[in-house]
Parts: sequence; C-alpha cells; structure tokens
Amino acid sequence: MGLLLLPNLAMFLVVVPVCLFSFSLPIVAQSDMKTSARALDALLQDYAYRAFVHPRTGIVYNGVVPSNLTGMKIAAMRLRSGSLRTRGVKMYKEFGIPIGVTESSYVERLVLVYQNLGNWSKTYYPLPGYTYLSPVLGLLAYDASNLTTTNLPELEIRASGDPISITFQDMMSAPAGSVAKCVLFDLHGLTKFSNATSSNTCSTTEQGHFSIVVESAAPSPSTSPRREKMKSNSKVGPVLGGLVALLVLLAFLVLLWLLKYKHRKKAADVGEALQMT
Repeated sequence: MGLLLLPNLAMFLVVVPVCLFSFSLPIVAQSDMKTSARALDALLQDYAYRAFVHPRTGIVYNGVVPSNLTGMKIAAMRLRSGSLRTRGVKMYKEFGIPIGVTESSYVERLVLVYQNLGNWSKTYYPLPGYTYLSPVLGLLAYDASNLTTTNLPELEIRASGDPISITFQDMMSAPAGSVAKCVLFDLHGLTKFSNATSSNTCSTTEQGHFSIVVESAAPSPSTSPRREKMKSNSKVGPVLGGLVALLVLLAFLVLLWLLKYKHRKKAADVGEALQMT
C-alpha cells in the first residue's frame, strides 16, 4: 500500500508547483496583425467609386467604408483633366488644389479619391518615434473612364506651380516646446518630412498620404524599460520564492513520511521474525 503511494506523491510534487507557477504568470496577448497600406488604397478606391450612382463632374460624393473599417471616411470627385489643370479645385475636403496640377498619364477624366484614416492612422502608417497630432489624410488620382473598375493603378499627378495645401481640421495641439512637422507617405513607400506652413497646414507637390506629427518625448527615468523590468521582476520574485518554499515543505513531508514508513516496516519485520522463532 505504502509503495503505491510513492508515485502519487511524486506526481503531486510535480503538478502542484507547475499549476501554481502557471497561474502566477501574466498572460500576454501578442498581435501579429499585418496591414498593407497599398491593399487598403485599392479597397477604398473600390468603395469610393460605389458612391457614383448618378455622377456629375465637380461634385463631391461621400462614400461608405466596410463595417470592419469604421472610423475611416472616404469621398470621390470626378473631374475633367483640362478643368483640373486650368481651374484647380478651391477646396476638396481639407485639400486646396491650385491651378497647374497635371497627370503624367493623360486621361480625359479622372477621379480624386479622398481618405481620412481616423483612428486607423497608426495601424496603416506606423511612425516610430513620433506622435500623430492629426489623422492621416490621403489624396489619390485614378482614371475615370470606367467607374465600375476595381484595383485601378493610381495616376501620377503633380503640382507644377503653387503647391497643393492640406489644412487639417481635426488635430491636437503640439506639446509645449515641440515642433510640429508635416509628414508625407508617398506611393513608393518613402516617408518625407517637411516644415508646416502654419500650425495646421502642410503643402505638397504630389499625391499620397499626409499628417502632422511631433517627435515623441523620451521616457522619464521612472518609466524607463529597465525600471519597468525591475518592477516586473520584483513582482515575480516573491512568487518564485513562495514556490521554492512550497517545494521544500513538500520534500520535507515526503521525507518524514518515508522515514516513518521505513520505521514501521522494520518494526513489522522484527515482529514477524519473533513470531517465527
């Protein structure tokens, strides 16, 4: 009977500490979410074109994004290439388009797709070391010859005279002592910084995605990674110490039980020997 209890006690010694240790560790959820800004552009082009039910030239049509991208805003406006070049667009959402904007691959009509990524800005355009003061806004040009076409390539438009202006309406104030910068994410994957023309206005000669950012403040000593690690270790230390103490206690109890078991067995053997004599 006693020998049968030994495996059970050994299993108890292994299982209990492991269970306690697993409950003491924090559960860290890691997200492997991979996003593609270019795939997003193609998707938003499709949904922006859907807003053209009875399209009229020069009219802004607000689109509806998929339900899983709630928070984004899109719009589309169809223009004649000649009209864009000779007249511009005084104000298209936050974009002021001057006279002299041309496209390199000439088309008779084009569509300017507007994007406001809202709370998705950091997801699709992460910028380590910087803090966004405004959502990322996009302005992209596409061929308007067929408004039911999807996955269209962008036309390359460029301001040949005055630059295109972007006046951000929804933005936070820059922290005291920091300098706000304009950032452009072009269609080739490059990130370009420039000075703001005013507190909430940037300018550009090309299409792409734009925002206003400031450099993130360096972490204070109280929140440095090393101190955070030490703080985490200080929480884990007592737990590990408790587990070690529990193991020692269990080992002592098993040893005590074994000694008593051997003593009783020896006494029983002596009693049997006396009876035989």
